[in-house]
Amino acid sequence: MGINNERDIEANIQIGPTDRGMVRIFIEAGTVEIPMDFDPEEAEEIAEEILAAAAAARSASGHGGKKKR
Repeated sequence: MGINNERDIEANIQIGPTDRGMVRIFIEAGTVEIPMDFDPEEAEEIAEEILAAAAAARSASGHGGKKKR
C-alpha cells in the first residue's frame, strides 16, 4: 500500500488538545481506533507538512487558486 493507492475505506479523524498538553490525532475506521499523541512542536511540524502537501497537490492538479475557508 502506498500513498497513491486508493482504498474504499471510510474513516473519521478528530484532532484536539489533551488534558496533558499533547495534541491528539484520533482516527476511527470501523472497529479500529488509532490515537496518536504529539507534543505541540511535533504537531506544528505535521501541520506544516500537511500545508506543503496541500500546496503541492493544488499545483499538480492545476487548481492553483486560493484555498477555501
